[in-house]
Amino acid sequence: MGSPSERDCREKLNKIREKLIKHSRKIKKDFAKIEKMKLESLKKSEELKRSVARDVNKIEEKITKSKDLAPESKERLRSQIVTLRKAIREEYTELKTQISETLIPA
Repeated sequence: MGSPSERDCREKLNKIREKLIKHSRKIKKDFAKIEKMKLESLKKSEELKRSVARDVNKIEEKITKSKDLAPESKERLRSQIVTLRKAIREEYTELKTQISETLIPA
């Protein structure tokens, strides 16, 4: 048994190169899937933000137009609306940040 021939070494190197290319493609595919999921999550969070903001606006209009509610009640409800809008912004920002930071090393 002698030392390996040049041909044997080349074949082994080519197999290693093929393995590298195969796994590299798979990893790139996985990252593409992750990026797609991140984009979908961002879209969903934006849609959620718009939807709840629209709902809050509708309720605020009803409160403003209501003649049955006492001024004190309207003021308390408006205060709750302000608090809810702040919560919406905070939640949206938190979701957006979490999605954006996914897989970024610390």
